[in-house]
Amino acid sequence: MTTSLKTLFDLTGRTALVTGGSRGLGLTMAEALGEFGARIILTARKQGELDQAVAHLQALGIDAVAIAADVGNPDAAAEVVEQVKADGGRIDILVNNAGTSWGSKTEEMPLDGWNKLMAVNLTGPFLMAQAVAREFMIPAGWGRIVNIASVEGLLGHHPRMIGTIAYNASKGGLINFTRALAAEWGSLGITVNALAPGYFPSKLTGYVLDKHGDDLRNDTPRGKLGCDDDLKGAALLLASDAGAHITGQVLAVDGGASII
Repeated sequence: MTTSLKTLFDLTGRTALVTGGSRGLGLTMAEALGEFGARIILTARKQGELDQAVAHLQALGIDAVAIAADVGNPDAAAEVVEQVKADGGRIDILVNNAGTSWGSKTEEMPLDGWNKLMAVNLTGPFLMAQAVAREFMIPAGWGRIVNIASVEGLLGHHPRMIGTIAYNASKGGLINFTRALAAEWGSLGITVNALAPGYFPSKLTGYVLDKHGDDLRNDTPRGKLGCDDDLKGAALLLASDAGAHITGQVLAVDGGASII
């Protein structure tokens, strides 16, 4: 007997932790998971932005709370997990969305900038996945991890644009981290997948879009940049039972830019 699609996508009774969830794509994905029944825990560095995001989700009828944390701090993952435990909660779904970038020619890239990006974009997701799975997912025999990579982790960077060597390297590492972890944890009931967004308007991409937005649109088969709704369905699929047999995969959400 088959299960209805409504049941497969239903997240009622599940709790999702979204890092970097106070704005932008993180908040958009939190909206999607919350709309389908998940309780949402947001993390980000700035308490004020978190408070605004929680109020926004609650106004939509979504059960949401926030924990201020900087995933670039190696102690952050353990602290978040301990706070969730202290509140009597759990984490079933982890969306590793927090990220940062640094524009620089490779020959001018400072080591502290490189290290900062690796700490936030690659080490942070590793520590968060490790802590959440160890405490909640492995004992439960069920978990969903969605890593937010980038098409920049799949491709070289166009030479007419400012260099992003550390960003590309960190997102490429996150993609193979996804594959390796999916292989290791598949038998434990945990799926691990990645979304690789193209260019979406955001604080992170503002400078590039100001200078190269028209070129990027012209180089995209759909002729447009991503919008707020474009990650929602993909995130819901990979976070729900509808995506139970999908693991170790990387889905580019870029309007086709990476295929030409």
